[in-house]
Amino acid sequence: MTHNNIHIGTCSWKYDSWRGLIYPEGSINFLQEYSDHYRTVEVDQWFWSLFKGDKVVLPRADVVREYAEVVPEGFRFAIKVPNSITLTHHYNKDKKGPLRQNPNFLSLELMNRFLDTLKPLSDHLGPLIFQFEYLNKQKMPTLSQFLEFFGAFSEQLPDGFTYTVETRNPNYLQKSYFEMIRSQGLHHVFLHGYYMPPIFEVYEKYREYIKDLTVIRLHGPGRQDIEKQTGKEWNQIVAPKDRDIDRLATMLGELAERQVETFLYVNNHFEGSAPRTIRRIESRLPSHTI
Repeated sequence: MTHNNIHIGTCSWKYDSWRGLIYPEGSINFLQEYSDHYRTVEVDQWFWSLFKGDKVVLPRADVVREYAEVVPEGFRFAIKVPNSITLTHHYNKDKKGPLRQNPNFLSLELMNRFLDTLKPLSDHLGPLIFQFEYLNKQKMPTLSQFLEFFGAFSEQLPDGFTYTVETRNPNYLQKSYFEMIRSQGLHHVFLHGYYMPPIFEVYEKYREYIKDLTVIRLHGPGRQDIEKQTGKEWNQIVAPKDRDIDRLATMLGELAERQVETFLYVNNHFEGSAPRTIRRIESRLPSHTI
């Protein structure tokens, strides 16, 4: 749903347990039906792209075309950049085992190949999200080194796209980080959840750097507890966060007043049901944002 310059949607869309909330019973095209209710969605599936032996999988052309064909004019996809580009090293289940470097980390050639696959979606592209995992000192010794690497990479990114950055290292949320992404024409992603500080505190401290556009992603503190509570049936609120929603509504109102285009994506793991959370958020939005 869109309220002036606030775009609200969910993280992914294909959930059978949303039947009765936004989907009817029976056989449907989930994305097409979703787009009758919301005007934006986050695409997570193409993030998972790096596999054993440095194998990289990019979006399939037929899938990209299908997505473009079933959504209406004005619909916007927020798309996570593949982790084959954002991971410094392969995932390692053995936390004490040796790290294996990802040869595609911040590869401009691979990024350009990825952007080529998105051409059928050109009229529907919203923010592209560079999601970086928690980078410990073994993976990235210092924030300044990360800023140097990513700054050099972002300078070479092609024009015509909206690039946003999500860090999962709370220590990176410093003035130098915000200065770098602002100077490069990038935009910050506020991640609410995991081990990150509340987005409201981060916004209060660094609001001067939040201009033109931003992304807010609402996640819960962890997956296991809420998955146990819901049984992975995402149709009820099981962990209400009234205080967070009230503070979010205030933040959204201020962003709207400042004419910052804002994309808000709600995860089922935030309260138990993203569509129900969105209703709760919309009921609290200041009237001038609608």
